[in-house]
Amino acid sequence: MSLHEYITGKEQKVQELQNQNDELKHQNEILLKALYASKSEKHKASPVADNQLSMFSELELEDEKLEEHTTQVKGYTKTKKKHKGRQALPEHLPLEEIVIEPDEDTAGMKKIGEQITEVLDYTPASFTRKRYIRPKYAMPEGGIVIADMPQRPLPKSIAEAGLLSYIIVNKFVDHLPFYRQIERFRREHKVPIPSSTINDWFVGVCALLDPLYNKLKEKVLDTNYLQADESPIKVMDKDKVGKTHQGYQWVYHNPLQNIILFNYRKGRGMQGPKELLSGYNGVLQCDGYSVYDKLAKQEDLTLAGCLAHVRRKYFEAKDNHPKLAMIALDIFSEIYRQEKIAKLETTNRLDYRKKHVLPLMFKLREWIEEEAIKVLPKSAIGKAMNYTIKQWNKLMNIFKFEYVELDNNLIENKIRPLALGRKNFLFAGSHKGAERIAKMYSFFATCKANEVNPYDWMKSTLEKIPNTSILDLEKLLPNNFQV
Repeated sequence: MSLHEYITGKEQKVQELQNQNDELKHQNEILLKALYASKSEKHKASPVADNQLSMFSELELEDEKLEEHTTQVKGYTKTKKKHKGRQALPEHLPLEEIVIEPDEDTAGMKKIGEQITEVLDYTPASFTRKRYIRPKYAMPEGGIVIADMPQRPLPKSIAEAGLLSYIIVNKFVDHLPFYRQIERFRREHKVPIPSSTINDWFVGVCALLDPLYNKLKEKVLDTNYLQADESPIKVMDKDKVGKTHQGYQWVYHNPLQNIILFNYRKGRGMQGPKELLSGYNGVLQCDGYSVYDKLAKQEDLTLAGCLAHVRRKYFEAKDNHPKLAMIALDIFSEIYRQEKIAKLETTNRLDYRKKHVLPLMFKLREWIEEEAIKVLPKSAIGKAMNYTIKQWNKLMNIFKFEYVELDNNLIENKIRPLALGRKNFLFAGSHKGAERIAKMYSFFATCKANEVNPYDWMKSTLEKIPNTSILDLEKLLPNNFQV
């Protein structure tokens, strides 16, 4: 081996190690951001020189304009926004009026007005005791007459629908674990409730709502457009002493009816979605997880891609490859600006997309094909470009249907409560427990999507479901709830 070949080989080895080091640094940055940094992916369009035309017209924001004024402070001009003043208190709140007379003797004085100050106070929630009294009557011909007990959610329990709803909403909407609620009941109300009792109540409520969960599953799948995603959840497993099992909550969103289904599975393999989606025929919007591609080959599914997942790759590459990443992010900014116009100002979103959004997609593809040969395939920007090309056919499927969104952000917003819940109760106690969690998140996510008060819905449903026919269960779903 000549000295030149030896040096060349060493230089190549150094370059390979440098590339590996850059890749590891990039992965470490992503992990650190996931743990500690803001999750926002907002992007400000690149500045344009005065003598150059912008690639895209600037986004016109519809934010409310505040009156501004300027003041001179220590030699520089400071712009201030005029304060709107204190927000008025809601009119529906109960009102207690307190009249405060002056200490002076007001006899003979004429009242010329009054000054009113409204403040906000809080009265803690309280327990109440209900006592059902059913008189017994003896009939002249023999026998006893007594009224039947009204139907209750859990007939053998002391808990009424209001208390059950309050406890469950606290846990799954406000992320307050049962043990913290127990401490609060003891501290604030001097009402001791054993943890085993609350757990039994929760299990009983889940069993009562099981037919309604099956009806929700049926209605979620009754569409030609679904969004799907999955999120991990730790589960205690008796077969793994001292360890937890990594289970998954598969989430399905029906955007056309605005209903959501959480479906717990022990793994992230294809069996779960294959079983649930058996017989489904329509569009399934998802990320680039390979299980969806395998599923589409076996079922009659049309896969639509997620533009937000594609954009995220470039956002993550921004620190390592700022110039190239900013070009891609600028294109995405214009795509979403045009999509906003398509939603708000046009009657035919599909036609508008084909005219204004699709050309931007092809511009992105053309730019990738030009730049991909200039970057390392394993670099952050190289991976972003490769991911875009791999997802291209699925991204193009978006533009075949009027009703398909550009991305899966709607379903990712529905998963967010699960991530918050994980920080509070850490894991499910069993696989059955994870299934119960899936039921509650399904109902409450649907409540949120339809702007339904979860407590009102739960209390009303627990009161009605014991007397509801299986044929009328659909009326109890959160998206059909009427106050």
